[in-house]
Amino acid sequence: MTDKPSKKQQVFTLVVEVGRKAGDGLPDKASGAGLICFASGVDEAEAVRETVAVLKQAGLAPLDVTGHGTAGDRRAQGHEIGAEEVALMDRALAENAVIVAQMDPFFD
Repeated sequence: MTDKPSKKQQVFTLVVEVGRKAGDGLPDKASGAGLICFASGVDEAEAVRETVAVLKQAGLAPLDVTGHGTAGDRRAQGHEIGAEEVALMDRALAENAVIVAQMDPFFD
């Protein structure tokens, strides 16, 4: 019997839109927020599931997640990835974690 090779963890860039929820910590007049997250997973679907779970645990209300692929995917699309972003991605991989790199509140 041969063992299936295990899939390697990768880091995915996700953009998450969150709505309002009591105690979410967003500014009073905000209608929600946009987050840029770096999340590890064997595939993008796992990274999305883990990110949604972590954000819910943090008291946020995820509404929509858009995947932008791995750093390699993004570079292939012509994106420039700075040293700070690379450091956060490396941390997400090393810690098997979801890192919220940026949060921008939405105001109507």
